[in-house]
Amino acid sequence: MYMDNVIIDTSAITQDALGYLRDKNTDIRLFRYYADRVAFSLMQFALTEKDLVNKNIETPVGGTTIQQLQGKFVFVTILRAGLAMLPAALHIIPTAPVGFLGLKRDEETAVAQEYYRNLPSIDSDTTVILADPMLATGGSMLHTLTQIASYNPKEIRVVTVICAPEGIAKVQEKFPDSTIVTAAVDEKLNDKKYIVPGLGDFGDRYFGTE
Repeated sequence: MYMDNVIIDTSAITQDALGYLRDKNTDIRLFRYYADRVAFSLMQFALTEKDLVNKNIETPVGGTTIQQLQGKFVFVTILRAGLAMLPAALHIIPTAPVGFLGLKRDEETAVAQEYYRNLPSIDSDTTVILADPMLATGGSMLHTLTQIASYNPKEIRVVTVICAPEGIAKVQEKFPDSTIVTAAVDEKLNDKKYIVPGLGDFGDRYFGTE
């Protein structure tokens, strides 16, 4: 489903997995399993027909034209929760370089502070796929998008499991050409800036640090 540069993955497998992620009774083993499943599905949605090129090959019984992914892709993950989406990304494009931005949110102000950065080469031919499971206030995402945009990439695609409307609005205001791929757009943020109904703290549940 599409809405103003937001692609919502409504496939049965993704929505089934998302239900397990939302359930507070899902243990860490199942949470990781279904998080990996959702990440793989969303990463597939982040790639489109425009990323394909025609190629002539020979099959065992004759010639044909096939389509293959082609282009310069870079994955960027926001530490630490974004690490959970990296295996799925590299399974789909195993040759893509990977960049990291470490951001920590102040729980009182909800402002993200950068503590680490390591980005590969990004230029005007690069499609950047930015992964972070939760788009809440949009603070961390806007900081990262600003850093990436300074390299003038060809395109930026944001992949996230759950979005809050507030976060989407901020991203679209500052970066209207970016695409957001997600499994769900939730109701709102609460007074602690957590997504409602959400799934809690994705990083804590995935890495077992609750």
